[in-house]
Amino acid sequence: MNANTPRQSPAEWEEGAQLFDRTTRDLPTGRHQFHKERMMAQIHELQQEERTAAPSRTGRRFRLPRPAIVLPAMAAAVAAAVVAGVVTSGNGSGVESSGGVATGPALTTQVGAATTKGVPQLLDQISLAAAEGDHPTVKPGQYIYIESRTADSFLKSVDDKTTLAGHALHRRQMWKSPDGTKGWLIDPAVNDSPEGETLSLPDEQGNTPKANLNGPSYDYLAKLTTDPDALLAKIYKETKGQGNSPDQEAFTTIGDLLGESYPPAELYPALFKAAAKIPGVVVVDDAVDAVGRRGVAVARLDETSGEREEWIFDRKSHVFLGERSVQVKQNTGVDALIKPGTVTFTSAILHRAVVDDIKQTPSRSQAG
Repeated sequence: MNANTPRQSPAEWEEGAQLFDRTTRDLPTGRHQFHKERMMAQIHELQQEERTAAPSRTGRRFRLPRPAIVLPAMAAAVAAAVVAGVVTSGNGSGVESSGGVATGPALTTQVGAATTKGVPQLLDQISLAAAEGDHPTVKPGQYIYIESRTADSFLKSVDDKTTLAGHALHRRQMWKSPDGTKGWLIDPAVNDSPEGETLSLPDEQGNTPKANLNGPSYDYLAKLTTDPDALLAKIYKETKGQGNSPDQEAFTTIGDLLGESYPPAELYPALFKAAAKIPGVVVVDDAVDAVGRRGVAVARLDETSGEREEWIFDRKSHVFLGERSVQVKQNTGVDALIKPGTVTFTSAILHRAVVDDIKQTPSRSQAG
């Protein structure tokens, strides 16, 4: 789940901590306690920060590195800060290692010009391309395989000094069964072992969360309406109260389904038609994905955080390439470190295919 979550007060975080163990999923044995300890350290750090500076009022989107983590709003803010917020370190400057991923300077780009002109036409072309593309049905016993390259920028605190840093571009592989109960993740930014970790359910607490829009399975998506108006109405209804605004959360929800998900052939074009109905959607004529492929982006600016989410498509074929989030407005408080032009998250989808076994990779002819 990618949630738009405002910064919470320490009191709210302590309340969220009580929900943390009951609501996280896709975490292997032992990592709940690890993240809880990290979370409490973050609470202490925020308490110190509030004594020396005014708290930031800017809501910011945090991306969790595991798919389909289903959290209440309060616990989402806690988990987001633990995984992707201010990262503490006792080391000095220079390139470091975070898990199995090198840590260095923050990612930056030139902020591309945005326009509302041509939005319906572009999304119509994308919808047509989605309807015509090869999209095999996933059968029971098979797995959805998604391989991507990802990188991100984050705030890092070293000896009471906070700076902006970035995780280097790295490979990420995920397998999921159609019903969402079996899966595997290999991501050096997340895993303790290069072999990866299970995403299978039930989790170590015996919970099997039901699939939903923020944590969908293929089977769940196959049951959604393909009528764009009804689909968008469902998205607004089920994400009510989440994010920084209803429109931004609807856009984010659709964007999440384009990345580490596999919408059925009938649903895929409906997602783009629904997106065309969201106010504030723009076109960015020149955008670059995580591996340097240039394309055109469908985007929307989060007025609260000043961050623009961009879905990047091939200019000719209109195939989805990836997504990125770019800071386009100057903020205040600690968020002022994230200056315009900072790429807070970027991902390029390299392979999306149906395979016959977990941890099996597709042949070149299968990959899409």
